[in-house]
Amino acid sequence: MDKKEKYIQEYILKTSAKVIFRRISTASGLMEWFADNVFRDGDVFTFKWDGSTEKAMLLSYQHMVYARFRWIDDEDKDAFFEFKLAEDGLTNDLTLIITDFEYSNEIEEAKKIWDASVGELKHNLGI
Repeated sequence: MDKKEKYIQEYILKTSAKVIFRRISTASGLMEWFADNVFRDGDVFTFKWDGSTEKAMLLSYQHMVYARFRWIDDEDKDAFFEFKLAEDGLTNDLTLIITDFEYSNEIEEAKKIWDASVGELKHNLGI
């Protein structure tokens, strides 16, 4: 079985870390842009999209910095997806850094999905 490859997407967001962090680390926040419905039971998040359901384990978390998840059914146990915030001290721009893993032939499609999802986040925030 092929290993998934790590890739990183970065998005500049014209808002505060406080506004974004809730949307990358809570069920209600993720439901605003990432999935149709999100439920949390302890460290397990259940994501629902158009009849599809996936569960992810919250692996690690640092308040106002990042949230890292792993799909429970993913056969590649080294793979994860992470939402991380970085603020530029000079410009005060906030960057959302998304780290994910995908098979090499699926990375470009996965990037388009992230672009669309973050586009939805920006639209919902009016930025």
